[in-house]
Amino acid sequence: MGRGRRSVLAAAVTVVCAVTLLGASGTAFASAQRPDPNPTPTVAPSASPSVTAPPDKDLEAVRARLDGLYHDAAVATDAYNAAGERAEKQSAEIADLEQKIAAGQARLDALKDRAGAAARAQYRTGGLPPQAQFLLSADPQGFLDGAGRVLAGQRATSDLITETTRTQQDLRQYADDAADRLRQLEANRKAKAAAQKRIKERIKEAEKLQATLEARQRERLAELERQAAERAQTAWLGSGVLKDVRGKASEADEKAVEFATAQIGKPYEWGAEGPKTFDCSGLTSQAWAAAGRPIPRTSQEQWKQLEHVAVKDMRPGDLIIYFDDASHVALYVGDGTIVHAPRPGRTVTLAGAGEMPILGVVRPDAG
Repeated sequence: MGRGRRSVLAAAVTVVCAVTLLGASGTAFASAQRPDPNPTPTVAPSASPSVTAPPDKDLEAVRARLDGLYHDAAVATDAYNAAGERAEKQSAEIADLEQKIAAGQARLDALKDRAGAAARAQYRTGGLPPQAQFLLSADPQGFLDGAGRVLAGQRATSDLITETTRTQQDLRQYADDAADRLRQLEANRKAKAAAQKRIKERIKEAEKLQATLEARQRERLAELERQAAERAQTAWLGSGVLKDVRGKASEADEKAVEFATAQIGKPYEWGAEGPKTFDCSGLTSQAWAAAGRPIPRTSQEQWKQLEHVAVKDMRPGDLIIYFDDASHVALYVGDGTIVHAPRPGRTVTLAGAGEMPILGVVRPDAG
């Protein structure tokens, strides 16, 4: 938050205190556990990989290790995106509170001016009680005629005191709320920075591990990944899961699919939501924004907030959420196929929907 915002809040607190005194006289991942609703990643030290190429017999272990590293990076990416989303919301709330504080200060200043005018009027009459003013008046009848105005003035004074007290209480509450939002904003900025650090560490470790491989080993590793994905997809299709899938896409579904498939070939980048790069939930959230149905930014929030549907009822445009911790998401395009942004070093691509362990299916266009 800038110095100007802090000075406004400080001024509000000062005004509240002053008025109080006057009145007395603020795609490659591994399975993991289900997520915390507001995940805040902790940064664990990474073991430096050997610079020596591993034996060919260990390539399967290398593949599993890379899966784990990229899965951890995906979890941290979701935490990074969630912290950023919360920080944006809190910044907007703080801006709204600043406007309320400024308006409250202006109102309080006006009330103080009215109180001062009343005090000066009382001084001009010598501060005498009404009975004395009546006895000393050169025109007692005129005084009695004005008695109604005096009573009205007294009621106005009482209303002024009540309004000043209420404005003072509002200002105090606004200041307390703003201070609370500031604390939350700072906490989410720290969470975002911790997630960013973790992402970079995991990706760097994966890149170092891959750099130890010889060219032929990298080719073999890619083949192992392809074979593993093919086995998973074959097993998924072999279960007969698609035999009853007959869902028909809505107009909004078709628009989301059209947007997502138009991004094929664009690089994955953690924290990105287009137009040149995407992470997994950045792609799905932007696809549905293009379809006119804004949805949550992260895969975990998409899983929590959108309507769940059975796999047998899914249709093109639905989102498939993967892994026990909802750390990956893809958009279903039909015929057992998804479009998704897999992981660092890859591009937006089509893939088999069963290549990763499915947690469930959600529908943005539930209506």
